[in-house]
Amino acid sequence: MPRPATPAAEDCLKTVYAAGEWSDEKITLSKLAQALGVSPSTASEAVRKLTDAGLLRHERYGGVELTEAGRLQALGVVRRHRLIETFLVADLGYSWDEVHEEAEVLEHAVSDRMLDRLDRRLGHPERDPHGDPIPRPDGTVPRPGAHSLADLPEGAAGSVARISDADPEVLRYFADLGIGLDLHVRVVKRREFAGTTVVRLGEGPGGREVDLGDPAVAAVWVLPAAR
Repeated sequence: MPRPATPAAEDCLKTVYAAGEWSDEKITLSKLAQALGVSPSTASEAVRKLTDAGLLRHERYGGVELTEAGRLQALGVVRRHRLIETFLVADLGYSWDEVHEEAEVLEHAVSDRMLDRLDRRLGHPERDPHGDPIPRPDGTVPRPGAHSLADLPEGAAGSVARISDADPEVLRYFADLGIGLDLHVRVVKRREFAGTTVVRLGEGPGGREVDLGDPAVAAVWVLPAAR
């Protein structure tokens, strides 16, 4: 997969991709600026340049989205980022709440040759430590058929397939609760009036129930159990 010309361009394309990876909504210019930590005018100029380069589309007063060429370049950045995160956890002993910022720096520096060797060393993983799919070299993405825990009805169960890495504090909270990938969970009760959900963690006698607030529930994606 080809590489964008600059780290700033890589960051912009990756952010647009991430915004639409688990949602059908297009990211707005203001939200893009916020996510990148830049001013709206800086984000607007970056989008203009990438649009001129054929990597983005931007509707006037509308959302920003990737072209097919932009998607391929974004996938290259995402692949590097997630393989690096996986290596940091698997081989260097990082915890899952520590790896994002490290990968943000290293993704711009690692060579394709080194990335291929990391991929082989790790056994060609299909997901990173948070469950996000790692794009393959050919641009395909092994995406699981996961659903947001917030969308599952009472009584529904499945295994944790993904946990958003947007907030390290949430990741530390889940680690303390013992919530991680592949854990069996069941929605016991929704308490809409309190903004909480009772979730059963684990199966059998060793399972236990916890109350999760709406932000925590929204961070979890589940692969529903077969009926």
